[in-house]
Amino acid sequence: MRQRPIADIDAAAACAAARRTIEAEAEALHTLARAIDGPLGAPFAMATRILAAAPGRVIVTGMGKSGHIARKIAATFASTGRPAMFVHPAEASHGDLGMVMEDDCVLALSRSGETSELSDLLFHCRRLEIPIVAITFRAESTLAKAADVALVLPDCGEAHDDTPAPTTSTTMSLAMGDALAVALLEAKGFTADHFGAIHPGGKLGALLKRVRDVMRGADRAPLCDPDMPIPAMLEAMTAGGIGSIGILEKGALVGVVTDGDLRRRLDAAAFGKTARALMTPHPKTIASDAPLADAIALMTDTRITSLFVVDGGAPVGVVHMHDLLNAGAR
Repeated sequence: MRQRPIADIDAAAACAAARRTIEAEAEALHTLARAIDGPLGAPFAMATRILAAAPGRVIVTGMGKSGHIARKIAATFASTGRPAMFVHPAEASHGDLGMVMEDDCVLALSRSGETSELSDLLFHCRRLEIPIVAITFRAESTLAKAADVALVLPDCGEAHDDTPAPTTSTTMSLAMGDALAVALLEAKGFTADHFGAIHPGGKLGALLKRVRDVMRGADRAPLCDPDMPIPAMLEAMTAGGIGSIGILEKGALVGVVTDGDLRRRLDAAAFGKTARALMTPHPKTIASDAPLADAIALMTDTRITSLFVVDGGAPVGVVHMHDLLNAGAR
């Protein structure tokens, strides 16, 4: 393989630049947070109301670096229960205005507030009386004046004064978008269950599922009476195929017998006894509405491979580690 050249850059200088950039952006975010308790508080609350009230989607738009931030904000809204999409302002002038409907609202981003490509979209919104929320750094800008409410962020400059590429400003705009998304999801009562429903793929989606989503129902959970003879219990346990059997008395789970219990306690004399003699009382259980992550943690901590699922003291199913692995919760 051909050896690629490595630039001769001073490591200490590079790390110093990185530290200055991160510190500048962190300080800007602190300034933004303080502004929420001051002049940004009322506009932020109004913006949240507008975005929550629109029956359609949030159309997020911006040009250049603001456009990249707008795409991420739209994706965050959509993933937290607020239908949203990104519309490129230049493409909007060439037919994509048809994507912006009367029931929608618009969230427009521009650092200067003078992005010319936004003009046709803003006019379209005014014509159809579509509410506009602006994120900008200029209170007297065209965008701020055209908006129903303007979130005017404190101008903290950029991370490098001599070359003011969008750095600190885009970080602040992104944080404001995240703040709006979280305020909306809390106002709408968006829960982990809702989040899991629209994030079904991968490990994240699996961990957001509930035990009830993957458990084997009561009809497939091996259960027996505490007075069942050991030979019959062994037959029922083998048929269950999970390496354990629950002991049920008066409708409540009072114990469990596992493969480990058999290895430790089974001897010739045990074959004349009942399930009660081998069971471990007060077994670890889990509720059906518990997150899969809780089931994994409990199995890992106690070094067991199956858990009986109990609601109100009565077993409603069983979940095995294989069920969790098959669900993708690894």
